[in-house]
Amino acid sequence: MPYPEPLTPEEKLTEAKELLSLPRIVAICGSTRFMAEMHEADVRETEAGRIVVKPGCDLKSPHPLWSDPDRAEALKARLDELHRAKIRLADEVLVVGDHIGDSTRAEIAHARSLGRPVRFTHPEVDPGPSPR
Repeated sequence: MPYPEPLTPEEKLTEAKELLSLPRIVAICGSTRFMAEMHEADVRETEAGRIVVKPGCDLKSPHPLWSDPDRAEALKARLDELHRAKIRLADEVLVVGDHIGDSTRAEIAHARSLGRPVRFTHPEVDPGPSPR
C-alpha cells in the first residue's frame, strides 16, 4: 500500500491558514519612496478584510538605527530577507508605485516563482512574467 506524499512546507502553511480561517494575506511591495502610498494601500486592503504585511523601515528617512553606514548596509540585507519571508507568508502581492527598481523587480520575480498573484497600483509598470 503506497503512502501519501508528505506535505511540503508551503502546503502545510496553506492548510494551517485554512484551518485557522485566516483572511487573505497581502504583501505590499515597492520602493520605500512610496511609503505614503503603501500606507494608503494598507488602509484600503485592511478595509477590504485582508491582512497586510509591508516594509516597516524606510532606510531613506533618517533614523538612529541606520545612521551608521555599516549598520545600515547590514540592516538592508536583513530587511530584504525579512521581506522575502513576508512574500512567502502572503497569498498575494500588491506592488505600489509608478516605478519598479531592481529590488522591487526581484520581489516580483520571487512572488511569481512561488505562484503568488501579483497586482499593481500602476499596471503599466508590470515587468511581465519572470523567466523560468
